[in-house]
Amino acid sequence: MRDEVKTTCPYCGVGCGLIISPTRDGFAVGGDPEHPANFGRICSKGAALIDTITAETKRDFRLLDPEVDGAKTDWSTAISAAADRLRDTIAQHGPKSVAFYVSGQLLTEDYYVANKLIKGFIGSPHIDTNSRLCMASTVVGHKRAFGADVVPGCYEDLEIADLVILTGSNLAWCHPVLNQRLRAAKEKHGTKIIVIDPRRTASCDIADLHLPIKPGSDVALFNGLLAWLDQTGNTDLKYVARHVSGYEQAVAEARADCPDLETTAKKCGLDTHDSADAFGSGLGKLETFFSWFAAFDRTVTVFSQGVNQSSSGSDKVNSILNCHLATGRVGKPGSSPFSVTGQPNAMGGREVGGLANQLAAHMNPNDPVDIDRVKRFWKSDVLEPGEGLKAVDMFRAIETGEIKAVWIMATNPAVSLPDADRVRLALSRCPLVIVSDVVSDTDTLRHAHIKLPASGWAEKSGTVTNSERRISRQRPFRDAQGKAKPDWWIMSEIAKSMGYGKSFKYSGPSDIFAEHAALSEFENDGLRAFDIGVWHKAKKSAYDAMEPFQWPASRKNQPITGSERLYGNGIFTTSSGRAKMIGVEHIIPQSQTSADFPLVANSGRYRDQWHTMTRTGTAARLSAHRPEPLLEICAEDAARYRVKDGGLARINSKHGTSLMRVAITDAQAPGQVFVPMHWNDVYSAAGGIGRLTPPNVDPHSGQPETKYTPVSVEPFVAKWQGLLFSSTPVDLGNLPYWVGATGQGSMIYEIAGEQSCMFKSLLPMATNTNDEQIIEYSDSKKGIHRYARLSGDRITGALFIGPDRPALGRDWISNLLAADALATPERNALLAGRMPDAGAINDRLICSCFSVGLAAISKAIVNQNAVSPTDIGRLLQAGTGCGSCLPEIKEILDDALPRAAE
Repeated sequence: MRDEVKTTCPYCGVGCGLIISPTRDGFAVGGDPEHPANFGRICSKGAALIDTITAETKRDFRLLDPEVDGAKTDWSTAISAAADRLRDTIAQHGPKSVAFYVSGQLLTEDYYVANKLIKGFIGSPHIDTNSRLCMASTVVGHKRAFGADVVPGCYEDLEIADLVILTGSNLAWCHPVLNQRLRAAKEKHGTKIIVIDPRRTASCDIADLHLPIKPGSDVALFNGLLAWLDQTGNTDLKYVARHVSGYEQAVAEARADCPDLETTAKKCGLDTHDSADAFGSGLGKLETFFSWFAAFDRTVTVFSQGVNQSSSGSDKVNSILNCHLATGRVGKPGSSPFSVTGQPNAMGGREVGGLANQLAAHMNPNDPVDIDRVKRFWKSDVLEPGEGLKAVDMFRAIETGEIKAVWIMATNPAVSLPDADRVRLALSRCPLVIVSDVVSDTDTLRHAHIKLPASGWAEKSGTVTNSERRISRQRPFRDAQGKAKPDWWIMSEIAKSMGYGKSFKYSGPSDIFAEHAALSEFENDGLRAFDIGVWHKAKKSAYDAMEPFQWPASRKNQPITGSERLYGNGIFTTSSGRAKMIGVEHIIPQSQTSADFPLVANSGRYRDQWHTMTRTGTAARLSAHRPEPLLEICAEDAARYRVKDGGLARINSKHGTSLMRVAITDAQAPGQVFVPMHWNDVYSAAGGIGRLTPPNVDPHSGQPETKYTPVSVEPFVAKWQGLLFSSTPVDLGNLPYWVGATGQGSMIYEIAGEQSCMFKSLLPMATNTNDEQIIEYSDSKKGIHRYARLSGDRITGALFIGPDRPALGRDWISNLLAADALATPERNALLAGRMPDAGAINDRLICSCFSVGLAAISKAIVNQNAVSPTDIGRLLQAGTGCGSCLPEIKEILDDALPRAAE
C-alpha cells in the first residue's frame, strides 16, 4: 500500500492542503493540518473528491484516448496531426491566426509551457484564460494602484482584523474554508462583519450588517465612503503624503460623484423601503458602514466576482483600493484589501503571463524592455510587443475567421463565456479546434477536431498559487488513466513536432518550474514583485519535497519583513515607490432593464458545484444539494409574472433563453433574480445561463459583465412532469425540459413536456433484450404513468409521469438501481408510487459532508427537541464538517420551531 500523499485541492483559490491516504478500497481524503491555508479544514467539495474518482468506475466519462476527426488513435498520430495542422495554418495565414484559450485549472508548469509556446515560438500574442472571467479586473486594479498584480495581505488577516467587509463575495459558499476561519475568529474575538451584496446570501449568517446595494453600484458606495472619510477627517494624510499619489483627484471625483450620505444611498438603492431589514434602514446601515470603516484600523475588505464581473469592474476594484490607501491600510496585520480568487491556479496563470494583456513573470507585453528581456531569456526570434485578444474578442475573431485555429485546454468556453450561442457558432466555423480535457463530453468538446486526453487532478504533478500568493505542490497519488498525459507533456511534444524541440526538452515539471523561477529573477532589480529566484536551480528532490511558501522568495531582493504581507512599509512596486489612487466615477451597467426585459439577473455559484460540473456533477452527494438550477425570485415578482414556487419558468434575454424551476425566496430583492452558473447541455436541456448573458466587458480588463443581465420571466406550462431513473445516461434531446443529476445508484432526470409522448420509449434499453421485462401502471384519466424496466431481477430504469412533479423518494429509488435484484415488496412499492419512508419524499440534502437531508433534520426538531445548530450537530453530525450548511440549518430551525411550538 502506498504512503500518504500531501497535495492541494483542485477547486477554489483558497488552495487547501489535502492528505490522500490509501485504503483497502481505494483512497480517503482529509485536510492537511499543517498547511497554512486551511490547517486541516476542508469543504464539502474537497471532502467528496474521492467520490469523483470512484465515479469513473460507474460511468464512462473520461477521455482516455487521443481522437482525430472522430477516430481514436495513438499519441504519435495525434501529435503529428495537431503539429501539422498548426504549422499549415501558420504558413497560410500567419502566426496570429492561432490562439490558445487556457484555464485556471492548469498547473503553473502547464501554463508556463503554453505561454512560452504560443508567444515565444509560434509568434502569436493570442493566449487568454478563463481567468478573464474571474479576476481580470483585479489584475488591472492592482497594477494601477500598486504597480504590480499583488495581493498585499494573507489569510491570517481575516482572523486578526476587527472589521471584515465582504463585498461581491459569498464567502460561505464560494470559499467555505475561509468562511470557517472567519466564523471562528468572530466567535473568539467578536469580529465585526459587513456583507455588501444585492441579495441575502449564506454569508449573511455571520454578518453584523448587510447592505443590499443595487446591482452595479459598488463604485458609488466606495466613492461615497472615500468622500465621507475625507470630509470627516478620517483619512491618514501623513501616510498619503509619504506613500500615495493621486489623492486629491480621487477624492475630488468621489465628492463629485457621491458628495453626501443621501446621494450615495440613492445611487446604491439604499433609500428605498426594500433596503430596510432587521439590520435597520438603508440610510442608517450606510452610516453605520462608514462609521465602522473609520473606527476600526484593522479592517480587511474581501472582494471577489461580484466586484470583478462588471463592465466597470476595474474601477470598482480601484474604488475599494482608494479607501484603503487613503487610510493607510495596505499590507498591515489585519488591515488590507483582499481579492479572493475563484480558481485553484488563477494566480499561477497570472504569474506566467497567461492573460492576453500580460507577459511572463509579471512583465508587460507593451514594454519593449520587458519584451527584449523575455525574448533573450527564451532565445525567441518571434516574440513581439503588444497584447493579444481577450476572451470575448478572441471568440469574435474565431467567428469572423481572423483566427483559424484554437487550442482550448481544461475549460469549457461554450458554456462559460457570455452570449454562448455565438461562441458555439464561432467554434463550429473554426477550421481547427483542438481540445485538451479530462472528460469525454463537454459542450466545447463537441466542436473539437482533435481531442487530447489530459491527466486528471489525482494524476498530475506541479504547483498552484492560491489567493494569498502561496505556492503549493500538487502531487499525484494514482497512475494516469488510459492514455492520458500531463498538459505540459502534450504541449512540449507538439512543440517538438513543430520544430521547436531545443526549447522544450523538459524531463518533468521540476525542470519547468526551475525555468519559471529563473525568469522571475532574470534582470529583476526589485521593481518586479514576483520573484521566486531561490528555486532557479532547485533539484528534483527539493521540488518534490517543496513545502508551501509565499512569494516573493528572492535571492537578491527579499523584503526584510518577509513575504507574508507586502507593501506594509508603504513602498510600492512603481517607479516612484508610491501607490496611486485612481479617480473613478459610478457608471451604470452597459445593458439596462426595459419593458421587454424588466428584471436584473444576477448569477453565481452553488455551494456544492464547480464551474460546468465536469467533476462535481459526477458525485451524488454534491448533486443532491441543488439537483436542478433554480430561478430564485421574490414573492412579489413571482406573482407579477405568474410563476409558482416549484413550477417551471422560461427566462428570456436579448441573447437567448433558459428554462429553470422556480424557487420563491425573500433573499431576493424585487426587480432582481438569481440564476446559477453551472448547468450546460450535458446536464440539461436549457439550464445554461451563458446564452442569456450579454457580451458586455470592462474596457480596461475585458472581463464580462455576468452579474447584470436584463431578463424577462414567464411561466412554462407543462402538460406533464416526470422523474426518470437510469443506470446509464439517456438522450432526452427531444424534451423541452430535462435536468440530469447523479444519484447514489443511478442518473436521476427531472423531465417535463408540453405535449404527450411515448413515455415508455424514454426508458433506457436493457443490456440483454432477451431477458428484458417492463412492468407498468397507467391511469390515463389522471395522467399518471409508472414504468420500470428489468433485466432479469435487476432494475435498469424507472419512470414516473404525472400532471405535476412526482413526489418520490429519490435516493430510495436510485439505490434500487444499484442493487443486484428487485424484491417483490419493492416492485409493488414502485408501481404504487409509495415509498417506505414518507418523510423522504422529495427530500433535499442539506449537509453534504454527512449526507443529512431536510427530512432527518425536521424529525430531529419534532421528535428529539432539537432547537439549535449545536443540537442538530450532536444528533446528526450535520454542520460539524465544513460548516457550509449551518446557514441553511438555522433557516430550517427558524422556520420549524414556531410550528413545533404550536
